[in-house]
Amino acid sequence: MFDIFVDSGANIPAVEVEKYEINVIPFINYIDGRRIEGFEKGLTPEEERAKGKEYYDAIRAGAEVRTSLINTVTFIESFEPTLKAGRDVLYFSLSKNISGTFNAAKLAAEELRETYPDREICLVDSLNASLAQGILAIYASEMRDKGIPLAEIADVLEETAHSMNGTFTVDDLKYLARTGRIWNATAKVGNLLNIKPILKGNRDGYIVQCGICRGRKKSLNTLIDHVCNNIVEPEKQIIGIAHADAYEDSLYVMKKITERVSVRQFINTSYDYCTGSHVGPDTIALFFIGYDRELQGRLVDENLAVKRIFNMI
Repeated sequence: MFDIFVDSGANIPAVEVEKYEINVIPFINYIDGRRIEGFEKGLTPEEERAKGKEYYDAIRAGAEVRTSLINTVTFIESFEPTLKAGRDVLYFSLSKNISGTFNAAKLAAEELRETYPDREICLVDSLNASLAQGILAIYASEMRDKGIPLAEIADVLEETAHSMNGTFTVDDLKYLARTGRIWNATAKVGNLLNIKPILKGNRDGYIVQCGICRGRKKSLNTLIDHVCNNIVEPEKQIIGIAHADAYEDSLYVMKKITERVSVRQFINTSYDYCTGSHVGPDTIALFFIGYDRELQGRLVDENLAVKRIFNMI
């Protein structure tokens, strides 16, 4: 038997965390010096949206936001009770090319393997963020319930990560400028012209621009097209929607997708605080298993994990 872990960047709602028996290690944020944990047990979806609105309203008002990594000691303290109890560990992380969290978990795993040589500790780099890692963890839970061995689950989901697409748009370019993704002058001009970039996680786990739109509605429709033109077997999978206090827009996106494809399930949730603070209020992000991450509408023949995953969940 094994336990499943994610960091709060995985963005799994509290009700789904309880349902799928997933352990969440929270990021710690500071907003105007006030400490905020990235995950709180027992919240309803409505309560999570309310807390998200409070957080993103504070950012809109100019609050100072700081984020911090989950360190190696925290990972050791989180994993060790499971190992002591004779169970193994499966952890899904933010892309190591977005955050140093994966490397901190790797150092923790190396130390713990010396103390618990008979236990397995499997780390899966999601190569993405938010529900791209969260949905992988949910699929792991479903496979665990079917009795599939840990090593097999980790193997197929590590491969599936290469086909887990993440595409998003931001509303205000100044937040991308603050993180150094674009120049301040570019952000100011872009906002004046109502430019909305379309971004994605590429095959190496970096965030890159893949398009530009004029106006909010066009940017949302572009995200919808990305999903509907690239998704594989939508009736068998979960589509993730993360919004930074843009709930009405997220409902519009869900409605338009369901008009075009039949989907097993949506998870619609407020964007996690850590990564959400870097993209800013009103961001909308979508996550789904699809064709290659270049969003070219074609399945990579050699990637057999897409075929395997839907036979296992």
